[in-house]
Amino acid sequence: MEGRTGSRPAGLDRASVAATALALLDEVGLDGLTVRRLAAELGVQSPALYWHFRNKQELLDLMAQELQVAMRTSSPRDDESWPQWTARRARERRQLLLSRRDGARLVAGTRPGPAIARQAEAELQPLVSAGFTPAQALRSITAIGHYVTGFVMEEQSARRRPQPDLPTSPGSAIQNTPTLAAAIREGGPPESNEAFEQGVAMLIDGMQALLQRTASRQH
Repeated sequence: MEGRTGSRPAGLDRASVAATALALLDEVGLDGLTVRRLAAELGVQSPALYWHFRNKQELLDLMAQELQVAMRTSSPRDDESWPQWTARRARERRQLLLSRRDGARLVAGTRPGPAIARQAEAELQPLVSAGFTPAQALRSITAIGHYVTGFVMEEQSARRRPQPDLPTSPGSAIQNTPTLAAAIREGGPPESNEAFEQGVAMLIDGMQALLQRTASRQH
């Protein structure tokens, strides 16, 4: 059922609906979140919620926007270079997505709103000031954002799936992939903090190379 019916319910607004939905997300996960269950949590009938969103996708968009707005816009500190600031923002985004059950899945499947656009505007300015063109800056923060979201999606999925015992008998997969086995011994699981930091560093290295190429073409 979609669309508004009846009179606007008293005592509810979009912010309170989104806050309750995010709390319910922690309890039931993205697959268990339904408009009916949210309405029961709020003590109203399902049609009452359609005063605040037209369908479930719009509810998810609202939830994702509220979650991301919690990550306050931050300029580089006085003692912080743009690469250091970019890495810090990536870590902060990771922690934000990890703060909610299925946070990465929620954000990956939704559309940004005006508040997120204003955040993006503020994130672009330090990079443009460092010498990136607006397009280069946007592509850079988008690439890092996609990396962080994808990394956290794997992290959160790994928490839910059982961890199989690695076979060690002759002829097993691990015995037949010695380089992979060495990599796992050396680096640990692919969702480790060290793996995350290496990925961020590689992206920032690419941004620095791009900036150098842009500067060389201008001279």
